[in-house]
Amino acid sequence: ALGNNTDIRLDRAQIDFAQNNLHRAKTAFDPLVTSSFSDNRAKSPTITQIQGAPVLDTLSQTTTLGFAKTFQTGTNFQSSFSASKLSTNSSLSTLNPSIATDLQFTVTQPLLRNFGLFPNRAPILIAQRNLKQARASFQGQVNDIILRTVSNYWNVILAREALVVQQKSLEEAQKSYDHDKKALGLGALPPLDIYRSESQVASRRVSVIQAEYTLKQAEDQFRQIVGADLDPAIRVLDLELIDQPEPIGDLPTTDIATALARALANRPEFEAARQQLAGDELSIRLAHNSLKPDLELSGFYLGNGVAGNQFNTATPPQLIGATGLGDGLSQTLHFTYPAYGAVLSLSLPIKNHSAEASLADAVVSHRRDQYQERRTSQNITLEVTSAVRALEEAKLSMEASKVALDLAQKSLRADERKYELGAETVFFVLDSQIVLAQAELNLVQSQVNFQVAVAQVDHATGDLLDHHHVQILDPQK
Repeated sequence: ALGNNTDIRLDRAQIDFAQNNLHRAKTAFDPLVTSSFSDNRAKSPTITQIQGAPVLDTLSQTTTLGFAKTFQTGTNFQSSFSASKLSTNSSLSTLNPSIATDLQFTVTQPLLRNFGLFPNRAPILIAQRNLKQARASFQGQVNDIILRTVSNYWNVILAREALVVQQKSLEEAQKSYDHDKKALGLGALPPLDIYRSESQVASRRVSVIQAEYTLKQAEDQFRQIVGADLDPAIRVLDLELIDQPEPIGDLPTTDIATALARALANRPEFEAARQQLAGDELSIRLAHNSLKPDLELSGFYLGNGVAGNQFNTATPPQLIGATGLGDGLSQTLHFTYPAYGAVLSLSLPIKNHSAEASLADAVVSHRRDQYQERRTSQNITLEVTSAVRALEEAKLSMEASKVALDLAQKSLRADERKYELGAETVFFVLDSQIVLAQAELNLVQSQVNFQVAVAQVDHATGDLLDHHHVQILDPQK
């Protein structure tokens, strides 16, 4: 059932979504590498002699590389490298072409809002709680599916045994009818009395037909829950359920107090509620963080370098020196021409309606989930109490049904004997047959009710998975 059940597959998706959300919550701490290259050429007419050419022709090529990462303390680290080549036909340019390089490191640290580990890790912590809640919820849903499977299984047993009882009752009615028919042929029975036994045969044949289709419907429901209806070749196979409705061995017993204690320790719904409340508390703390002013301290350190062909100011300009990209990089990496600075910035909202509303929502959600936890506790308490009492009722009903069946069998034998001696009419025999069939049905029903009640107690106390040796494993990633 667990391997083929469609509901299991659907419910399992919530764990997959929760795991994906946990993975997504770590996005803020993903390192980022950027790069770009640009190439621009421009020609423009000049309007002054200091531009160095009648038509100014420039070529600019820029390459940039960047790296950025935010740490869980809120610290943001950025580094960037830039190399630019500029070539021009201006006679006034003393370095042509020129290659400019720079390397910059920048560190930014929040001091109030988003300061420390919690506000930055909060989305991850909340996602972890949601994952635990999803697992607990899935365990509860598996618990429900197993109970439905067990109930459907015993419904098939009940329908099968009910059909046997109805067939047996039909056979008894047919025997009575055959007896009356012989008596009618011998003139020992009034003609009008034959209709009583004949009508019972017809009525019980209807009951057999109804029992047959009730069995088919119960089998179809069982096939669906175990996934046996997915393959047409398997769907048409007959079900061979070997269990009998009568319990074997000592009958299990429990009391309400013990069952409630086990339910409190085992039911996954309680764990799901606890995880939900823990997530709400994290959301409230995170909402308080959003109300804080945004105070950040940022510092940078920069190294510059330049290289190229150096010309003098003579007319025409004469080349007096040449350096390359390596010379510029050496200046940059050795911070020959450094630049550094710091920035302290403060953003102080006079009124933050959005953050206040978010905090209010988090508080309301927490209070609502507290009531939800209380309702869950009430529902489980009622379920445990009802299951224990249903178990007690089924046990007593079985004993009473056995006594009723024994008396019904004795009553039928007595009426049959009186009928054979002519002391009673066939009416009493047919009535005793109906009473016996109903007593047999009551016994089967009470036995099946007991089997289902045992499963319901296990479900209510959270022991159903262990009793059926079911373990829920995390999917392999």
